[in-house]
Amino acid sequence: MERLGAIQEALREAQLDGWLFYDFHNRDVISYRILGLDLSRMTTRRWYYFIPATGAPRRLCHSVEPHKLDQLPGEKKIYLSWQSQHQLLKESLAGARRIAMQYSPNCLIPYVSLADAGTVELVRSFGVEVVSSANLVQRFEAHVSETAYMTHVEASRRMHALLDATFARIGERVKAGAPTEHEIQQFMLDQYRAHDLTFSDAPIVAVNAHASDPHFEPRPDNTVAIKRGDRVLIDLWAKLNKPGSIYFDITWMGYVGDDVPARYAEVFGIARDARERAVALVEERMSKGRPLAGWEVDQVCRAHIEAHGLAQYFVHRTGHSIGEEVHGNGVNIDNLETRDDRFIVPGTLFSIEPGIYLPEFGVRTEIDCYVDADRKVRIAGARQSEIVKIAC
Repeated sequence: MERLGAIQEALREAQLDGWLFYDFHNRDVISYRILGLDLSRMTTRRWYYFIPATGAPRRLCHSVEPHKLDQLPGEKKIYLSWQSQHQLLKESLAGARRIAMQYSPNCLIPYVSLADAGTVELVRSFGVEVVSSANLVQRFEAHVSETAYMTHVEASRRMHALLDATFARIGERVKAGAPTEHEIQQFMLDQYRAHDLTFSDAPIVAVNAHASDPHFEPRPDNTVAIKRGDRVLIDLWAKLNKPGSIYFDITWMGYVGDDVPARYAEVFGIARDARERAVALVEERMSKGRPLAGWEVDQVCRAHIEAHGLAQYFVHRTGHSIGEEVHGNGVNIDNLETRDDRFIVPGTLFSIEPGIYLPEFGVRTEIDCYVDADRKVRIAGARQSEIVKIAC
């Protein structure tokens, strides 16, 4: 296991006695990724893998699946009954007073809150303190390497071409008739396949009041026609169709016609400037080598929107971690839904996407920020500065 030394060093830095990985029925994707295990293999019994701050790791598997952790180093023990499971787990943790698990106090960071309450209770019954592995996960699972980031950059190139084609398609179809949101979404799905991109969910195409719903999903039964004078939100996310690829996730705003309404442009400008304030804070802290938590970036972005009297219309966090899933397991840009006190460190990739959702229309502007090994902030693709005028 290549990461073993680095993990143990991180445990000592954090003054932890170890890190307990545990899974049942492939529920903890984080453990599989960090340990390099095959998530597609059957897991019908509980397994445990304890990495101490010093010394050899310890494996504990059920007799039905005794080879589950054979690719990992360390002493192996096999349990059969629940009594032996408890006893051998206690022995595996012998000498440990304070350990990390995929746990979050009060479930403040649900992305890492994967160890069930009963298992945490069991470990605590051995006299062991359990703390969150959130910062360790940030370092060892949510880290995006330079090589992986290049897949994100290539995805950005393809997706901006797709976005341009989508705006053009809207204009062409408005001239010919009245395309629906759902029709344009289906056009985008065809474009995804043409660009060899894969995705978790279909993109969002929302006009006017539908854009006031941050996660509007156009369907045949709820879609409306797109016509001249409409305000259009397009949110698209995808990654290259190959293993290890990293998602690219953006949102752009358009207007069908030449004369963008003043209020629409004004609200977009407020969101855009909030976005840029957030980016500026990240750039400043990274360049000075000073610590920066996700909640602080959210606070700066949110404060700008609050200053314009629109706080009640900014109803979600400023951004989320990005990795092999569009919503990754690293630090989120959040002081609203959670207070994410994890630090933004080299190898961190996250979105910045302030939104303002008025009853009659919504706006959102989304970019993806990457902090490289030199602490330089890099943003793949263009940053929208004004609303796209869709010729029709």
